[in-house]
Amino acid sequence: MLEIKNINVRLGGFRLKNISLELEPGDYLTVLGLSGAGKTVLLEVLAGLVKPEAGEIFLDGKDISHQSIQKRPFGLVYQDMALFPHMPVRKNIAYALKGKGLSGKEQQEKALELARLTQVEHLLDRHPGTLSGGEAQRVALARTLASDPEVLLLDEPLASLDVKLRQELRELLKKINQSGKTIIHVTHDPMEAATLSKKIAIIEKGELIQWGKPEEVFRNPVSEFVARFSGIKNIFLCEFDKSSEKNGLYHGLTKKNIIISCLDEPGKENAHLMIPGEDIIVSEGKLETSAINQYEGIINEIYFLNHGVELIIDAGEIFSVVVSKRSVEKLGLAPGKEVWLSFKASAVKIL
Repeated sequence: MLEIKNINVRLGGFRLKNISLELEPGDYLTVLGLSGAGKTVLLEVLAGLVKPEAGEIFLDGKDISHQSIQKRPFGLVYQDMALFPHMPVRKNIAYALKGKGLSGKEQQEKALELARLTQVEHLLDRHPGTLSGGEAQRVALARTLASDPEVLLLDEPLASLDVKLRQELRELLKKINQSGKTIIHVTHDPMEAATLSKKIAIIEKGELIQWGKPEEVFRNPVSEFVARFSGIKNIFLCEFDKSSEKNGLYHGLTKKNIIISCLDEPGKENAHLMIPGEDIIVSEGKLETSAINQYEGIINEIYFLNHGVELIIDAGEIFSVVVSKRSVEKLGLAPGKEVWLSFKASAVKIL
């Protein structure tokens, strides 16, 4: 188990504040945040490149907070890969095997094994300068895996790759994780995190805002920042007064005078409400349903996504709704079409 306890770092005007996380062996943690949030700094603290001013790091119950870089069982892969340009791929991979007590032949066999795992066997005699971004990233992974780290630290490994290469590398990372390797992966892409992660941590301005399983974080964000960063677009600031509670429901008024009803007590006069786009039903007419929130609107735009179709609908407020491609065809949904939106009070979350 990896335990990160109250890590604090000060670098100039930047601070990493009281970061605490726990990972089980074989976990895949994705650290999400905007540029400059402190994600890479956290990796560098774990790798031993940056010394925290306070806090502890335990691995399998052993305090490794003051261990040297060389003794820490972590492997860090930066976004720029940092391959040795004068060495062919074979020697780049084998370099990490030096000092492991292996013969030259054993080193070459291990390098070949890792090249096969990362699908760069055909590149062994090439130099880094001749490789594509995806090929170089695979070689960097193979070289890091050669040191057999207990924890693999990845700094934006998919950021500079095209869609096809990102998908291929995702599959490789899943395969590595399924072999039992613990991975901590920094990214700013929530879709990437949802695809790969067993756990997600979201950092904002050096602070850990929320962490847990992807479905927990994305379905129950603790703040407006987490909700927006998770890709949720239906977030409305609503005003509640003393008469807002009726029949066990709370009714908030948006800036554009739309009433949204929810089950949760807002706890304050002004609160942000969130509705996941997947929880909104689109119909051609008003439905006879238990969904108390129903609005008539018009489709402004349609976007075809990998997992469905996003509709941008003006119903007094602008709503983003995700439906299936079949629904688009069945209902004849298109820009300019008038539709009804409906969602239950239970679908509305207070932020």
